[in-house]
Amino acid sequence: MNSYDTIIIGGGLGGLVAGALLAKKGKKILLLEQHYIPGGCATTFKRKDFVMEVGLHEMDGLHPTDPKTKLFKKLGIFDAIELIRVPEFYRAIDDNYDITIPDDTKKAIAVLSEKFPDEIKGIRKYFKIIHKIQREIELLPKKQWKTLLLFPIFPLLYPYLSVSSHSNTNFLNFLNPFFLLLKFNLVFWKHTTIGSLLDSCIKNNNLKKVLLSNLPYYHNDPYSMSLVFYSAAQGNYYRGGYFIKGGSQELSNYLSSVITKNNGIVLLGKKVKKIIVHKKRAIGVIYKDAFNHNLSEVSVFSETVIANAAIPLVAPMLPKKHGNYIKNKINALEKACSLLSIYIGFKTEVKNLGHHHYSTFVSGKNIKTIRDIKPNSRDRWENRGFVFVDYSQIDAGLAPKGKSFGTICTIDYLSDWEFLDANNYKDKKEEVAQILFKRLEKVIPGITQQIEYYEVGTSKTIRRFTSNPAGTPYGFAQTPKQAGIHRQKSLVNIKNLFFASAWGFPGGGFTGAILSGMNVAKVVKKKLRYSSQKSIDYKEDQRIVPLISSKEIAENTLELCVEKPNNFHFIAGQYALLDLMKTKYNSIDMPIRMLSMVSHPKEQTLRFAMRLSKSYFKQTARKLKNGEKCRIFGPMGEFTLSEKEKGIVFLVSGIGITPIISLLKELDVDTYNQPIYLFYSNKSIETTAYHGYLNSIKNTQFSYIPVFTNTQRRINKTLLIKTLQSFIELDFYTVGGNSFVKSMMSILISMGVKKERIKIDDFG
Repeated sequence: MNSYDTIIIGGGLGGLVAGALLAKKGKKILLLEQHYIPGGCATTFKRKDFVMEVGLHEMDGLHPTDPKTKLFKKLGIFDAIELIRVPEFYRAIDDNYDITIPDDTKKAIAVLSEKFPDEIKGIRKYFKIIHKIQREIELLPKKQWKTLLLFPIFPLLYPYLSVSSHSNTNFLNFLNPFFLLLKFNLVFWKHTTIGSLLDSCIKNNNLKKVLLSNLPYYHNDPYSMSLVFYSAAQGNYYRGGYFIKGGSQELSNYLSSVITKNNGIVLLGKKVKKIIVHKKRAIGVIYKDAFNHNLSEVSVFSETVIANAAIPLVAPMLPKKHGNYIKNKINALEKACSLLSIYIGFKTEVKNLGHHHYSTFVSGKNIKTIRDIKPNSRDRWENRGFVFVDYSQIDAGLAPKGKSFGTICTIDYLSDWEFLDANNYKDKKEEVAQILFKRLEKVIPGITQQIEYYEVGTSKTIRRFTSNPAGTPYGFAQTPKQAGIHRQKSLVNIKNLFFASAWGFPGGGFTGAILSGMNVAKVVKKKLRYSSQKSIDYKEDQRIVPLISSKEIAENTLELCVEKPNNFHFIAGQYALLDLMKTKYNSIDMPIRMLSMVSHPKEQTLRFAMRLSKSYFKQTARKLKNGEKCRIFGPMGEFTLSEKEKGIVFLVSGIGITPIISLLKELDVDTYNQPIYLFYSNKSIETTAYHGYLNSIKNTQFSYIPVFTNTQRRINKTLLIKTLQSFIELDFYTVGGNSFVKSMMSILISMGVKKERIKIDDFG
């Protein structure tokens, strides 16, 4: 019994677009996404006052002949989200130049010709070729059989594509005399990479570097970068670039809503384990909850399956025979590079510092020619090129008035990070951040003094949240052998399984993923010729629970109590994600937060506590009425009790007390007979959450040391030594804001406490 027309594995842009298009055609869609928000790399996250954009710097195109334009109109995207034109393509900086490139071809040619008057002919040839290739791609027949019919005269209709693709393309060089005429009579040049093209028409190394400033948007090496893919993307950027106001999550959320409003189902936090195959056909999937491993596996069935997950991840989901077939097909394929991003919240709008550019590409040191670009991408962080995106140059909707958000981004590789332990990983991220801040300060003097908050995301971060192999958001590298029609090769020997992601055709980036979803939807729609009459037996998401009560437990501190979801088993000290499920929220907040559970695992309800603020989430939480629904993702986290033979010291500030309450209850349950110390820092007794409860604990082994910073000195080395006396063999747990945790770590290490005896929960 097929419950659905199509099951989609993954909620990245490719999967969301395919699902939205099919749902609008009346097809019954089930989309399963392992993360708690849809979008893949098209997402945002909230830190302090800032909505931090994960991946979008700017989206190319949206001109009349861009296929995304028609798609956006069809899905109502132009009416639902606000797209802001960015002010220019990019600014390129090196010791030898400082040039701003307009996002208009004629203007760009004028600027470059003025800077490099000896290269006017080469500049014009470069732009002519990339736009010719781009235009021929747009003119290709939408149906493959039409392309085959045009085979005899293809080189005459599409000369630039014919001679810029990989030499094995459609056997043209063997079978078509027109192609041979073009190739051997030298009527046209013959180049397959952007590096080769630039070398053929431009001599000035600085000009080549300027033109390739944004190469990291696609690849790490101009001499293996497919000219066809580069031209399609770069040509579009020279016709305009756009940012989604409020961040790319707005687009992902909207596409998800199109599916659900057209009777489809989007289940977040659900991870597909297997694709069910019967008689060489994909007929369904088996999935589990991505967070609550106590929930049983679920089998669902469909006519077709679309894998938005990375292709290498699909192989182990299939029966061994079919999985090995995919592995053999992709075994020799090269994976693309990854990216490191530093997400920065600024105390002011960066443009107030005299900075006037949206994207600023700072050339890597030691790059003399474009052949140095690839080795520079693996050079020391002091030398790697990077881009700084200043969202304050537009009305981005990512920060409150008077503040702004920006991103430093550079090429990265998983091999730089994957073998580091947790402490070394964190230390290295901080080291890289400080190196890049120092370099950014030289470009924009005074900017580092305006940093309020920052967070580093690496290739390891991308792998963690998207599961992409090598942590790459781009999928397979865009080399001539892996670009264009070569990316469309059949990768499965079963029917009704399709791929819609950066790993498929046409490839990575926002546009690549969107077009992938659009193309697959067309194919699947033909498979599903008849309107669906299926009746979906859908059981309500058991993670959706009602609010039982809310109350203020201290000054400006709210506790929410909700019904515990079925089979929700957690360990004391863990946290969950609370989704308020509000569809209307302003552009500088999100309706989700990760919150530690105050409850003990044996309690029948879940309790969360939070400091109140002006944020939409906090204000919405404050106004929730009993019975209103929210969704719980979890449990998560490793801030749990370690060995229990030794004494324990808790060092806590503010609302960091929430997991400690659960841990203290667990220790009481276990009748812990070793010393327990709780140093708890707050401004005053009025702001101290659970102060009454902590004072009421009768355990003679428990010592509660409240510290009120309005009238007392902060927790310091003197206080710890005086109170603890012997402390070398104690276990230390510290939780609070970033500065508090750093301070406690520094004090403990200076006291001789070994790092392995310190466990931290840094929510700052």
